[in-house]
Amino acid sequence: MSPPLSTPFLNRIRSLQEERAAVEAFPIDELVTIIREVGFTCDLCGRCCTRQFNGHVFLFPEEAERIRAIDVCALEPPPVYDFCDQNGVLYVSGYTIRTIHDQSGSCKFLENGRCQIYGERPGICRIYPYMLHREPDAKGVSDWRQISGLDQHGIYHTKITRGEAELIAGEIKQFEDRVLSQEIVFLECISRYFSQRNLRQVRKRYDDQLRRLRAGGMVTVMVFHSGHFEGWKVRMTLAEPLKTSNYAQKKEFNSGEDREVVLQGDGIDDRF
Repeated sequence: MSPPLSTPFLNRIRSLQEERAAVEAFPIDELVTIIREVGFTCDLCGRCCTRQFNGHVFLFPEEAERIRAIDVCALEPPPVYDFCDQNGVLYVSGYTIRTIHDQSGSCKFLENGRCQIYGERPGICRIYPYMLHREPDAKGVSDWRQISGLDQHGIYHTKITRGEAELIAGEIKQFEDRVLSQEIVFLECISRYFSQRNLRQVRKRYDDQLRRLRAGGMVTVMVFHSGHFEGWKVRMTLAEPLKTSNYAQKKEFNSGEDREVVLQGDGIDDRF
């Protein structure tokens, strides 16, 4: 029998469930109207494909597997972590795509303003720049946000038919529902993972590990993927891979932050 969910995790799950219900209830006609009014068209500027402008790319498990099949070195843990246990191990809810060696942190697959895996691009790239989630404004008041980077890139006020806008709106709502659902599954699993191993979230250790990263140190990161955790060693400065038979050594450098990521091998793949 699985252990009960701890209160902090349970509270976050309930909040996400409420958010998911709100996304489902959001009027489709309102979203369609916004899409048609914005009329976004890509002009191949490439800004949306950089971490400097958009942060990291969120991947669903099947997308991560599809991209890993294209390039085994294309994935890495995102640079934003969700939890840290008392041992200093960091946890994150999924994978992202690596960046290349440039100041903007461009996506590994961006070349001359074009995506080299366009037909296999993730869902977040397919619906961009549209979204549907609540964010706090400058005054801390939360409200719905439907567009990313408005008037900062691309071409606007292109004619979009109602039928096209309805298809886009459906994809947006489906995507946002899946994001929230995946986060709920992650929280359920990590709550049980912590309980089974007598682990606990420690904010001070979290802060200590981030300082360690910024100082060039190495940390362990557990990435939640398809119902289990995959272990990685991550550091911000260039250095030699760990010398141990328990690691599948893949020396890859994320130039935007100068992060070396070493994929950890068998024995660190914790399944439920």
